[in-house]
Amino acid sequence: MSMPQDRPPLLAQRDFAALWWGQLISLLGDRLNYLALGGLLLQHTGRFADAAQSSLLLGVLGNVMLAPVLLFAPFAGPWVDRWNLRSTLIVSDLVRTALVVAIPVSYAMTQHIGITFALVFLMFTCNVFFLPAKSAMTPELVDPSQLLAANTLLSIAGIIATAVGALIGGWIVDHWGWATALWIDAVTYLVSVGSLALIRYRARPREALPPVTLRGYLREIGDGLQVVRRSAAVGLALTALAAVWLGGGFLHVAGNQHIQRAASVPGMERIGILMAVLGLGAGAGTWWVNTRGRAMARPVLLGVGLMLTAVWLTTFATSTLFAVFAVAGFLIGVCIAPTFVLTETLLQEGTEVHQRGRVFAMRDFAMRLAFQLAILVAAFVTPALGTSFTMILAAGLIAVAGLLSLGWGRRAPELMRIGQASGG
Repeated sequence: MSMPQDRPPLLAQRDFAALWWGQLISLLGDRLNYLALGGLLLQHTGRFADAAQSSLLLGVLGNVMLAPVLLFAPFAGPWVDRWNLRSTLIVSDLVRTALVVAIPVSYAMTQHIGITFALVFLMFTCNVFFLPAKSAMTPELVDPSQLLAANTLLSIAGIIATAVGALIGGWIVDHWGWATALWIDAVTYLVSVGSLALIRYRARPREALPPVTLRGYLREIGDGLQVVRRSAAVGLALTALAAVWLGGGFLHVAGNQHIQRAASVPGMERIGILMAVLGLGAGAGTWWVNTRGRAMARPVLLGVGLMLTAVWLTTFATSTLFAVFAVAGFLIGVCIAPTFVLTETLLQEGTEVHQRGRVFAMRDFAMRLAFQLAILVAAFVTPALGTSFTMILAAGLIAVAGLLSLGWGRRAPELMRIGQASGG
């Protein structure tokens, strides 16, 4: 990732470095959180002994993670465009800290999974504001020539968090218990708050926005939809992201059960290892995108990557060997890396500064809707037709999204220009 000679490396810039380190530590906690909740369900269901109950509870968990975005994201965007973005991030992390702590405390007192689901719902409501604020603030912290490099580094933070957090998280859940993992997660949110507080945030000038009214809400949501409709860069990014979220929804229900039933001793450690392997593959893919991948146009990188992902997911679905799971997971990580690296930049480049909160909130809404639909389908299909068939269905949908991504290049020739994927 080449940098302009008159600007220091991004991680030597205080504001971006504070954001990056805060995200790295917070995302480490997020991986612990996901594995801990999986461990809680594993314990609550007697290690997924009942296929119907297991699919139902995994589906409910996925839905309570997604419901806040579907309910609130279109309305959160106009608020995010008005608020101080750094303050939004800090308050969100403080509230998430309290909610994460409440999960093991409430379950120990009641043994009732419904209370846990309610707390998870509230925790992901915070994400409705945190995620678009983070995406909207990044281009205000760095020079435009360094934007793709900044998003690549933030993507790398996610990859490191997945590899390290998943690897140690699975071990912590199996050996120390899911509750311990959640306590550690709460600490990571507090560390993130401290890091975010170091950012010297000065918002760039933006269009003055009128007071919030119901009619104004609807108009601003419509403005965000218009950006999505008319921008080829935004359309390409959303197509690729939708494929990843659809695949994730199917894997959340069918993939979890497929792995556990192939194991001699079910547990979260295997899930953690596979998430770590996926992260390592994504790291290798990110390196390739920023070296040889610079010679390829973005629609080609995204489309071919998604079609190859479908091939490796089919391999995963048709095997019961952990070694095959690991190899397929690594290759899937390599092939979806362009989606992690390029889509954030496509969305930022395709929107104006005063619209970014709305567009990123709309992105979150659309992606979680795709994830939720995949979970609902998988929750019904998996008990009836099995985990392998369900994941092969997911692979087919991802392949279709790959073809659509290539189609964006034919529709918008400006996306086919070589050199856009450089680190700038």
